[in-house]
Amino acid sequence: MSKIAVIAKLTARSGRRDDLVEALAPLSEAVEGEEGTQVYAVHLDAGDADVVWFYELYTDQDALAAHSGSEAMKAAGGALGELLAGAPEITLLSPVRAKGIAF
Repeated sequence: MSKIAVIAKLTARSGRRDDLVEALAPLSEAVEGEEGTQVYAVHLDAGDADVVWFYELYTDQDALAAHSGSEAMKAAGGALGELLAGAPEITLLSPVRAKGIAF
């Protein structure tokens, strides 16, 4: 099976990025127990004070599906609705090479 990566852009309502990051904290903690989640990195956009980026790497499609369907994701989805300015922008990638990650 091939690894799968996700880049996600979440745009908070104006001035609510810190609230969004705080609401995402339980999700970041929950992925520690997901065997197929290899990287789950949250980033603040350096040029846009309302944007949060995610980079995620999964062992395969099944691991991504397990993460997407987890109780933590369901709980986060409900909490994020009032904080987001719109739908998250999600891009799926097929990684080829990366320092520190075996392919």
